[in-house]
Amino acid sequence: MLPPLFRRLTAALAILFVSATAARAEHPMVAKARAYLGPEAALNAVKSVHYRGSMLVPNPVDPAQPTRVAVDIIFQAPYRQRTVSSTATVTDTTALDTYDAWHRQDPKDKTLWRLQLLPKDQIRRQRAIVWENLGFYRGLEREGGKILDQGPVTIAGVACRKLAFVHADDIIFYRYFDAATGRLVLTETESGDSIREQGEIMVNGIRFPKVIINTNKAPSGKEQTLTITFDSITLNESFPASLFEIPSFTGK
Repeated sequence: MLPPLFRRLTAALAILFVSATAARAEHPMVAKARAYLGPEAALNAVKSVHYRGSMLVPNPVDPAQPTRVAVDIIFQAPYRQRTVSSTATVTDTTALDTYDAWHRQDPKDKTLWRLQLLPKDQIRRQRAIVWENLGFYRGLEREGGKILDQGPVTIAGVACRKLAFVHADDIIFYRYFDAATGRLVLTETESGDSIREQGEIMVNGIRFPKVIINTNKAPSGKEQTLTITFDSITLNESFPASLFEIPSFTGK
């Protein structure tokens, strides 16, 4: 069983987006959403994205004082991802290396480290999240998925178009775009998580969210929120393959 923090962060990563594929006939809302994010040349040039910032997660001891966690997130084409979240007492690292995925926990006491290989269902979801972050809404059909138009919907007074990005029957991202501008208003997952953006950071002419807010329900049924704030976003760094590979089980 993966730590609750990792599961919530994995859901929140679904909101981010980057890169592109060759032009083809597509849904008009996809074209409008891409145009809102930035010019085609800038989108097509992105091969990796590196996010740095922090997130506030629920504190079970004192709900009024959420815990702040430092985060460092990398997405690199075609299917590599690495997320490091750290506090004063523990560092959690998760990574995807094409068809392998793993999670490592390093507490302050270095002798208590743990390494876990992620199961097939987690690998499938991680691959979908990487595509969602390196696809800019285009090209899902070439990866075996599909985009379904689910019609007009009004969200908080905004007339939206709802599109379902279906990676598999159990991996779906429902995105609500402002019908007039193409701005992403809301993302939901098939499991019921909702994800919203606040603010923006412009990098190489591309819009990225400054803050993402992930809301879901705990096993108890109580609603809980995770907020990620980005301090910096860097495009097109080149990361070595070793950064994503499964670490040694010796702990070294």
